[in-house]
Amino acid sequence: MGRILSRSSGETKNIIVERVDSIEPTLAHLLPEMTSKLLAPIVIISYVFVLDWRVALWSLITFPIGIMAMMGTQIGYKKKYERYVRAGKNLNSTAVEYINGIEVIKTFSQTAKTYKKFTDAAYECAHAAIDWMKDCQIFFSLGMVIIPSVLVSVLPACVLFFLQGTLTVAEVVMIVVLSVGVMPPLLGALSFGDDLAKIGTIVGEINSILEEDELKRPETRVQLDKFDIAGKAVRFSYNNDTEVLHGVDFAFKEGTVNALVGPSGSGKSTVARLIASMWDVIGGSITISGVNVKDIPLSQINEAIAFVAQDNFLFNETVRENLRKGQLNATNAEVEAVAKASGCHEFIMQLEKGYDTVVGSAGGHLSGGERQRLSIARAMLKNAPIIILDEATAYTDPENEAVVQTAVSKLVEGKTLIVVAHRLSTIIDSDQIVVMSDGNIESVGTHYTLFANCELYRHLWEAHIGSKDEVVK
Repeated sequence: MGRILSRSSGETKNIIVERVDSIEPTLAHLLPEMTSKLLAPIVIISYVFVLDWRVALWSLITFPIGIMAMMGTQIGYKKKYERYVRAGKNLNSTAVEYINGIEVIKTFSQTAKTYKKFTDAAYECAHAAIDWMKDCQIFFSLGMVIIPSVLVSVLPACVLFFLQGTLTVAEVVMIVVLSVGVMPPLLGALSFGDDLAKIGTIVGEINSILEEDELKRPETRVQLDKFDIAGKAVRFSYNNDTEVLHGVDFAFKEGTVNALVGPSGSGKSTVARLIASMWDVIGGSITISGVNVKDIPLSQINEAIAFVAQDNFLFNETVRENLRKGQLNATNAEVEAVAKASGCHEFIMQLEKGYDTVVGSAGGHLSGGERQRLSIARAMLKNAPIIILDEATAYTDPENEAVVQTAVSKLVEGKTLIVVAHRLSTIIDSDQIVVMSDGNIESVGTHYTLFANCELYRHLWEAHIGSKDEVVK
């Protein structure tokens, strides 16, 4: 999951849709068409060899000369094609970004600047092809002129051998007619050469997705008696780059509330996502009920964990069906009961069609706070023994924060809760607070012990309370 999320949506869409589609014509037509285009010239030239092997050799002279001319099109081929592919990916990513961010662009009057970024990407994509074609034009044109010019070599040879008495008029006519039909099919076969060269690059891009590191997990379910979570010497880096977790140890007991706090980029969300098996650790281990997560089937881990992220996704379906994603066989009554318990029922009933209101693409018809509350309700419906909340109240306004906190308290009763939080006021009552800094664990304790003994936590708390006081003033 982590590998997919680390790619831009435009790049992934370009590879899966456009790039795969672009090789279909070649794969579909290569065998029948190229075979027929090669077979006909072979038969014709074989017959010309039977009539007169000397003229047959003369009829082939233009082909190698033309091919040598066309080889000029391969100068810098790899560099030019890589530029073309890179420009196409950039255009797709820019277009997706422009469309998704159109509201922000309009709001802050950034239309000209942002549209220029899009037009520059489109210009580069177009000229990556145009410049490539300009560089190839002379060589390609020479080849296309020389290769079909068979009569330039065949006619003088036929006249010479006729005058010498080694060819009859009938044979000359037959050879001339047949030799004219040799090169056009060969040119048709050559047209597949560029497509074949592209396939190698495209297949490499497709394999970059298919050959991504997989989470290697067993199929056989294991016995999980308790849902304690522990990490020992956990190390991790994204895409084998700079290490972001440096051998951290942590322990979250079943039925407790645990908070991960720290400055941005300290590794809080990374720990949460590693527990949810979006990535695998590169060093150390994470265990659930004493069992290494690498020894637990992924389906079992998914059943055991409900993950609520800051930007949870809603499908372009009804409110009811989005909530039901937490438990597909839930009845309407169960869905509505969870909505009431999470404080969603009131705003849902104010929607045009209540629970049958379509929320739009990615939940676009709802506010950020409403989407977040529905995500929490969906997690409640799942009723998993481990709950991970990654900035789950980020979009919640102060008026509804108490409603969400009440919903969360109902969600986590008797469960193992891990909260990634910047709003420290929401995690004061946590059983354990883990303070992280630069991929290390700075300190562990309750709010009061950390405030007294951890300088970083005290600084974070004072900054948080200070910002709240500023808002009040």
